[in-house]
Amino acid sequence: MKTVCAFVCLLVAVAAQEFIHPEELEALSWYQSPEHLRYRRQLKADPKTGDVTYTHKTSDSGQLFGTLGSRGDAAFGKAGYKQNIFDDNRGKLDATGYGSHVISPYGSSNHLGGRVDYTGDHTKASLDVSKQLHGMTSLEAAAGARWPIGKNGDISLEGTYNRMGPFQDYGARAGLNYRF
Repeated sequence: MKTVCAFVCLLVAVAAQEFIHPEELEALSWYQSPEHLRYRRQLKADPKTGDVTYTHKTSDSGQLFGTLGSRGDAAFGKAGYKQNIFDDNRGKLDATGYGSHVISPYGSSNHLGGRVDYTGDHTKASLDVSKQLHGMTSLEAAAGARWPIGKNGDISLEGTYNRMGPFQDYGARAGLNYRF
């Protein structure tokens, strides 16, 4: 619990710091140019819930994210990193690693997890694995495809699998859609 609280505090402290490129420190007049003084902070507050959200783009294909908030008597913090692996003619593949900490009068809980999402021209698939520390592991997998039939119809096939500890659930669905 202390580690997660320290991580959340570190994330907030880093978000509040001023960032200056090393090459800018060498110039004597770096402080005179307003575009180099400070980069915009990417903190947002939701007026309805009061949650504070942070997003920071680390590269063209990656970003850090985090949220601090509360619901009723419970307070929570979520943080993670999302990376786009590829986005080309093969489709789009995104990977996400995340963690959360919840404090409530009934105790606290920590979750760690990872998610992979694939989207193609006619297919979608996702896999999410998460673990509650000192608790159960949860697995969610889903996949679906759609094949066009002429210009007014398509056939679709979908499947899901969920597991939380010893409990399992699965499903499948097939469909034919034709617009007259």
